[in-house]
Amino acid sequence: MSAPAAPSVKPESEQPAAGQPAAKQDGNQPNSSLYVGDLDRDVIESQLFEAFSAIGPVASIRVCRDAVTRRSLGYAYVNFNATLDPTAAERALEALNYSPLNGRPMRIMWSHRDPAQRKSGVGNIFIKNLDKSIDNKALHDTFSAFGDILSCKVALDAAGESKGYGFVHYASEESAKLAIEKVDGMMIEGKKVYVGPFLRRSERATDTEVKFTNVYVKNLPEEIDDDKLTAMFKEFGTVSSAVVMKDNEGKSKGFGFVNMEDADQAAKAVEELNGKEVDGKEIYVGRAQKKAEREAMLRQKFEELRVERIQKYAGLNLYVKNLHDEVDDETLRSEFAHCGTITSAKVMMDASSGKSRGFGFVCFSAPEEATKAVTEMNGRMIKGKPIYVALAQRRDVRKAQLEQQYQQRMAMPGPRGPMGPGMFPPGGAPPMMYPGGPMGPGRGPMMAPYMMGPGRGMPAGRPMPGRGANMMGPGGPMMGPGGRGPGRGGRGPGGRGRGGEGYPKGGRGRGQKPTPAPAAPAPPPTSEGLTAAALASAPPEQQKQLLGESLFPQISELQPDLAGKITGMLLEMDNSELLLLMETPEALEAKVDEAVEVLKQHNAIPEGAVVRTKN
Repeated sequence: MSAPAAPSVKPESEQPAAGQPAAKQDGNQPNSSLYVGDLDRDVIESQLFEAFSAIGPVASIRVCRDAVTRRSLGYAYVNFNATLDPTAAERALEALNYSPLNGRPMRIMWSHRDPAQRKSGVGNIFIKNLDKSIDNKALHDTFSAFGDILSCKVALDAAGESKGYGFVHYASEESAKLAIEKVDGMMIEGKKVYVGPFLRRSERATDTEVKFTNVYVKNLPEEIDDDKLTAMFKEFGTVSSAVVMKDNEGKSKGFGFVNMEDADQAAKAVEELNGKEVDGKEIYVGRAQKKAEREAMLRQKFEELRVERIQKYAGLNLYVKNLHDEVDDETLRSEFAHCGTITSAKVMMDASSGKSRGFGFVCFSAPEEATKAVTEMNGRMIKGKPIYVALAQRRDVRKAQLEQQYQQRMAMPGPRGPMGPGMFPPGGAPPMMYPGGPMGPGRGPMMAPYMMGPGRGMPAGRPMPGRGANMMGPGGPMMGPGGRGPGRGGRGPGGRGRGGEGYPKGGRGRGQKPTPAPAAPAPPPTSEGLTAAALASAPPEQQKQLLGESLFPQISELQPDLAGKITGMLLEMDNSELLLLMETPEALEAKVDEAVEVLKQHNAIPEGAVVRTKN
């Protein structure tokens, strides 16, 4: 019987091939690099450093991650400082191989960049019919008597349970042949195991016809019992057994199993009886499958359908949000009808209340029509609300984008911890001077409110006591009557200090009239909140600042301890989408929940921070 694919033989794409077990690489240079596999996805570099630094001087550690989501791929590389301790890597391999980390045993092997030995398949054997109790270490201990092992792995299912087979890769073909000779057919933990050379999928027998004797029959009439089922299959050969499955009351469940003596007889019965009408019902007859095999087949079928559906509607389906409660399917269709042929238009409704959830989908017949709709309809007012229109994305794609944005933000310099109400989120707009506002008694220009601690700002429009009100203009600080010039420059021709631009030289500036300043930028958001008009009238460099100031308090109500991090993450979005988020509490809450999940996956929740959960 052919062996299944060997996940341990062709591990992750970045894994180098295992080389000779001796700690030597090229020439006399010691190999100080180890591959560490089968890691829990939450293991980080600091945990590996703690484990391996106890053996010897660690030079570097890298956990390999997905390029988009930045989630761990389950393996890492550990490099020791061979100059300080040439045998540290070898000791770590002996001491830590198969030792648990986060509840999962690490699989450690030598790391070599040349994949020739791994790809050659030399010395690789396959073992099946293993007892469930046999793990990686037990398999290694059993087969290590026949030679040096490069890699050893028992295949596991999604639940972490043994699949009953595994792989052992020896350093030499002689060791592999000796293991096959000695262990094949041997009893291990009460089960007779098969040991043979590993064959790639392409090298296995091309005859894909599956031989079977056990047949599954369903859609049986209630009158069919075991004897009638046996009689139905007897004309095709010898029936070893036939049973109709029954419930607790003894009634037929409508399906059963028939075991034929010969595989050819079973195949003929399937061919003749499948689809045949029995007592007015069309029965199904096919090869009996194990539950895991049926599940794998169904998963593959559903995945193919999902991919087909994604490809079919790629570039055609639009996501529309910030819809008015009164907008229904027909209204949505009529609003988009001028853009092209609509195949479907649906407003999502709340199952319990029957009310609109504020978003929906519109699908067009051609990508050009969908592109036209995005261009023309995004920001369009419908029943007094500006809608947001974009190409629909799957949840996993949106989540991956959010994680990528978070990783980019984490890579930027600057503070990343939780932020108080007087601070602006990291990575957002740079500190900006407050436009057109009154100045305090200090000699420099007053900073915007988000740069000040609570209680330090002054109400807008009220000058503070001092030598005059300092006004901010687009070109820099401008001094009002009686004020000093910016900075403490050298003496001018007639007095202390130099006036700012637009001021005559000399004197202390008392009574001097400044050159009229240009019109001040847009005012900050009013107490009623930031509006689209106010945002559009603000200079581009201030728009993110204004959005951050308006968004931060709303996020603080949902997640006070994480408001700074989440605000910074959301500021990567388009300004129009951020405005819609601030106007739609449900959408903002959903987006905040997504951001919290990203932070949890990357262990980025600050120590002591409280994450609020829904009741």
